[in-house]
Amino acid sequence: MKRWLLAAWLPLVGAMPAAGAEVSSLTVFAAADLGFAFKEIVPRFEKALGAKVSLVLGSSGNLATQIEHGAPAHVFFSADQAFVDRLAQRGAVIAQTRAVYAEGRIVLATAKSFGSRLTDLRQLGEARILHVAIANPLHAPYGRAAEEVLRKVGLWEIVKPKLVYGENIRHALQFIQSGAAEAGIVALSVANVPDVEWTLIDPGLHAPLVQAAAVVKRTPRPELGLAFIQFVNGPEGRPIMKRYGFRLPGEF
Repeated sequence: MKRWLLAAWLPLVGAMPAAGAEVSSLTVFAAADLGFAFKEIVPRFEKALGAKVSLVLGSSGNLATQIEHGAPAHVFFSADQAFVDRLAQRGAVIAQTRAVYAEGRIVLATAKSFGSRLTDLRQLGEARILHVAIANPLHAPYGRAAEEVLRKVGLWEIVKPKLVYGENIRHALQFIQSGAAEAGIVALSVANVPDVEWTLIDPGLHAPLVQAAAVVKRTPRPELGLAFIQFVNGPEGRPIMKRYGFRLPGEF
């Protein structure tokens, strides 16, 4: 990131609103795999900066399309850096604010109500598995990674008739939690819930899920959007992100 940009904005970022002043607001469009981590990070940011954050979660592809068509987002956190790069090329985000914030991982998840935990992808082909949940590969990076894994291990044609598609990775997880799917391939960051068991999938079976963020160009307070990106990548946000299973910049 260019030093002149940071030098110009950081003094503004540190300024707290005066008593009686209107609280600054920030709308963050974020990939659904960030739901649990951001539930912890957002309140800390609000307290530190005196700002109010509205969090909109969804699939990265759908959120990117909405931003491109004028959706009122101030910051975009994508589960695939390619969506941020596309928006930068089209002038929808401020390219100088682009920052990688994580690399995601995927797991083979099983509903505890189903019985024994699945430990091998080949088990998805067994007759006892009737439904397999993944996020929609057309616009969800984790769904695309799931499809890539299934193709790599030669299971795509076997498992394809069993697939149920979530609009995003949290939706796919809900299929498993509700019993609508016996198993699925979801993000590690959302898999640590009481009613789900999981087994980590070899990251060598799919392209790296490198995740990036940027400030949306039309935002009235770009310095506040940049502050949120830095907060996620800073000493407050990094331990939380790591706890939810993300690999962090400097680790990959």
